[in-house]
Formats: sequence, C-alpha cells, structure tokens
Amino acid sequence: MNVEALSTYGYIAASILFISGLKMLSSPRTARRGNLLSAVGMLFAVVVTLAHHGLAYQWILMGAILGAAIGAVASYIVPMTNMPQMVAVFNGFGGLASLLVGWATYHMDRDVSRFTATATWLTVLIGGVTFSGSLVAYLKLSERFISGRPVRFRNQQWVNGLLLVVTLALGAAYIWAPASAPAYTALLAVIALSLVLGVLSVIPIGGADMPVIISLLNSYSGMAAAAAGFVIRNNVLIVAGALVGASGIILTAIMCKAMNRSLSNVLFSGFGAAGAAQGSEVKGEAHPISPEDAYLILEAARSVVIVPGYGMAVAQAQHAACELGEKLTRNGCEVKYAIHPVAGRMPGHMNVLLAEANVPYEQLAEPQDVNPLMSTVDVAMVIGANDVVNPAAREDPKSPIYGMPIINVDHARTVFVLKRSLAAGFAGVDNPLFFYPNTRMLFGDAKATLQALVAEFKAAAAA
Repeated sequence: MNVEALSTYGYIAASILFISGLKMLSSPRTARRGNLLSAVGMLFAVVVTLAHHGLAYQWILMGAILGAAIGAVASYIVPMTNMPQMVAVFNGFGGLASLLVGWATYHMDRDVSRFTATATWLTVLIGGVTFSGSLVAYLKLSERFISGRPVRFRNQQWVNGLLLVVTLALGAAYIWAPASAPAYTALLAVIALSLVLGVLSVIPIGGADMPVIISLLNSYSGMAAAAAGFVIRNNVLIVAGALVGASGIILTAIMCKAMNRSLSNVLFSGFGAAGAAQGSEVKGEAHPISPEDAYLILEAARSVVIVPGYGMAVAQAQHAACELGEKLTRNGCEVKYAIHPVAGRMPGHMNVLLAEANVPYEQLAEPQDVNPLMSTVDVAMVIGANDVVNPAAREDPKSPIYGMPIINVDHARTVFVLKRSLAAGFAGVDNPLFFYPNTRMLFGDAKATLQALVAEFKAAAAA
C-alpha cells in the first residue's frame, strides 16, 4: 500500500474520531471523553500529515511543545469567570491561523486556479473577521478599553455594507486573475478590510447577546479552517472545519431560539445600547431575608429548583451550591438545577461550572422541563441570574427582552434571589421579580450566603 493510500485511511480514521468526539460532547456525562477523543483525532491527523508530506519535524515539534505549554498554563491560571474571554481568544487565533495559511500558501505560489483563489479569498476574509471580531469580543467581555454594551455610530450599517461591497469587488478582481501582480495587492487589501469588518461587526453587539456572538465566531473559525483545507488540499482539515462550522451555526440557532429572536436581530439591533427602551419603570419594596430564616424555609421544602447565572461564576459559588444541593437531597428534598441556554457569558457556561463542582448530571434541567412544574416547586433559588428569570420578558411589551423565554421562577411558592444589590443585570434591564410578594432577597456574596446556609444544615445535623 502506497503512502497516498495510507494517508487517506489515516484521515478517514481521524475524521471518525472527530465525529465520535463531537457526538459525545452532546452529553455532560461523556463530554470529557469526547473532548479527549477529538484531541487524539487531531494528533493523529497531524502525524499523518507530517508522514505524508515529509515536513520538517523539528519546527512542528517546537510549535506543538510551545502550544501545549501555553494551553497548560492557561488552564491553571485562567479562572472560570474568565472562561468566555478565553474561548473568544481561542476562536480568534483559530481564525488567524487560517488567514496565515491562506496568505502563506498564495505567497509561495501565485500560479493557482480560480477555485483555489476563491478558497484563499474566503479563508483570509472569514479568518480576518474571526480574528479581529474575537479580540473585540474578548475586550467587551472583560470590559477592557471597550464597554460591554453595544457601541454604535451614525450610519454604521451603511459603512459595514460599503466595506463588504469593496471586499467583494477586490475578491472578484483577485479571483479573476490570481497570477497577476495587482492580485497580490488586492488580496492584502482584503486581509486589511476583513480585520476592519471584524471590529465593526462586533462592536454594535453587547449585553445579553454576547453568548450568541461567541458561538457565531466559533462557527466562523470552523468555516475559515474548512476553506483553508481546500487551499492546501487537506481533506481532514475540511472535515474538521466543517464540523466546527456546522455545530457553531446549530448552537447559534439554538441560542437565538432561546431568546425568541432572529440572528439578524441579534447582529443589527444594538440590544442594550444607551438610550434604548428600558421597559416600564420598576417600583416596589424588596423583602430581605437572613440565611438563618432562609434555612428554615429550605429545611421544610420538598422541592427546590436552583437557577445559576453569571453572578455564581463571579462569586465562584458553584461548589457551595453543589454542597447545598447535597444537603437538601439528604434532607429528602428533590433538587434540580435549571440552566437557561443564554445564562452566563458563553454557550454552556453554567454547565461547565456545575460539572466542575461535580453536580449530578441527572439534576440538570432545561427551562422547558421545569417551567410546567414550577407552580408546585417550594423554593426557586436564583444565584446571580437576572435576565433569564425576569418576568418583564413575559409581561412587559415595552421591555427590550420582551418575548424571550425565561425560567418562570416567580411561579414557585417562594423565590430566593442571591444578589449583591438590586442593580440590573448584564442586559441593563431592571427586574420586577425583586419586588414580588413571594420573593426574598439574600443580599451579599453568593458564595458566603450559600456557605452560611450549608452551615445551618450542618449545625442542625450535629444538634
């Protein structure tokens, strides 16, 4: 069997590992194994590529060691609260890698077919948008230099449209005669414009829409990789990129559905921008409660639904929440963790936190699973969530989040809200839930509050 056939079979095996790993990622129980399986598939694909093309192993090995070192250090020093920012950076560098592959391949050999030129143009365009857009997303999520809210200016959509038209025109000129001298200049101009487009397409997005854009940028990085696969004629890169691109688009669609909004509305509405409608004025008197009094209610509860949000991530309260859930379960209470698809700052943010705390998978639930039963729930405990439990989304037509499906915690017999203050959430929308007659506010650090509740259960058990 010749080397070409062996590499083909190797790529097929790597593709099978990718697909199997992606399938495992659909369940929290098998996600870690799926991630490892996909990583093994990528390592296998790299080894097969090196064996097939006889590339300089020393440079590839140096890059692998450097990348592994950076990844290992980042996994230890990056806190869970910064995981969305880390994902944004990873998406960006994935796009940058594809851009460099497309540019370097054409730089070394400009005598290419129009098909390859088209693939190269798509690679640098999507890769550039992904890179700069992801960096802006990182800055927005970390609120460094750029506000987390949408940034808009006059005629912004017209400017973006004009830049896109110019990029298409330059691409057409490059594809028509890729071997000509002006073609190289046109491609460089496309690279520059793609970076500008990435910035301008992400800055008008903010607030609760950021998880959607993170998912969309992940899809872009996959599409850029697939296009790069056509440039260098590597089948396994095409497969891997297509899988990432398709899964990212599917996840984006799921999240848009969870907010009852279209993707175009997310991209162009400027949700959360200054001066946007904030809904009807919210008035009322909050009802604070102490952890000691909250314990008495929890001790008698037979069913509790815990709703985590970004505030839980900030307080690093997932372990305390898990411990409280264990105490409630031992007390004969049925405990569920209701996770909204857009809770947190990235897709699956709450799932990752709860998995880190070893919360039993069978206790995780989606809004459609708990909402029909919420009126029978004794206590709904909201830990740092805001927008995903805001009744204004259901009741106030003036609210910017009106129509977004929420977790109906206000239907429970008692609602505990763990929050530092009555301030609005990431979307900048006030929450009337805080003033409902069945709501009790547990003010303070969420981790400290949960630990106080756990301490009450321990003291009662020891008595």
